Amino acid sequence: MNDDQLLRYSRQIMLPQIDIDGQARLSAATVLILGVGGLGSPVAMYLASSGIGKLVLCDPDVVDLTNLQRQIVHDTPKVGQPKVASAAETLHRLNPEITVATIPAKLDEAALLAQMQQADVVVDCTDNLDSRLLINRVAVAARKPLVSAAAIRWEGQISVFQPWLGDNPCYHCFYGKVGGIAQTCSENGVVGPLLGILGSMQALEVIKLLVGNGETLTGRVLLFDGQAMEWMGFKLPRDPHCPVCGSIDRHCL
Repeated sequence: MNDDQLLRYSRQIMLPQIDIDGQARLSAATVLILGVGGLGSPVAMYLASSGIGKLVLCDPDVVDLTNLQRQIVHDTPKVGQPKVASAAETLHRLNPEITVATIPAKLDEAALLAQMQQADVVVDCTDNLDSRLLINRVAVAARKPLVSAAAIRWEGQISVFQPWLGDNPCYHCFYGKVGGIAQTCSENGVVGPLLGILGSMQALEVIKLLVGNGETLTGRVLLFDGQAMEWMGFKLPRDPHCPVCGSIDRHCL
């Protein structure tokens, strides 16, 4: 690590839970971010500024004027551009030392698996249930930690899924039986800073997973009510009959 890097990351390196070794782990890591919208914006920006060595951004959409109220990695001149290209430009300005790879497409299951196998952590920043269930299924197959969040109206939630550890569930245990519910920002609305809160927490969970320090949200979910400014957390039960993770080999934490 050179002098400029020591200076850039000095406030993180000062933390005994990170130190030089932890910063080196961040610099060597690859994180796959699925969705570069309201959640993906703060996730990508904080992970870039924290020195994650490689970020892989996947999103098939282009920047729309309606996005700018909450998707802070984009700005007005980027309207009409692919979101991944817009985000990559912002991230390179923020930290030119990192590598940013872009995938301007929606990945099928095989392509998603190939990308996850090259990543250390997967971050789900998508905005629909079908995508989240697919991402979870592939993350379980690839055995990659999945940091998942969702936000709508004034409410949000965040969790981490590693069902091969102990008696922890996967996302399908939690939401697999919900069915198709129209819960997207375009249909229900969302207050912008809510995405910043949840996305920043996703970035924090990624950092903890990569440096191997602190207690993550594996097996737990936090629910946030932005109007009441209240958090509620509870442990997620594992479904022993889950078609995604019910039969996988598990080991102790």
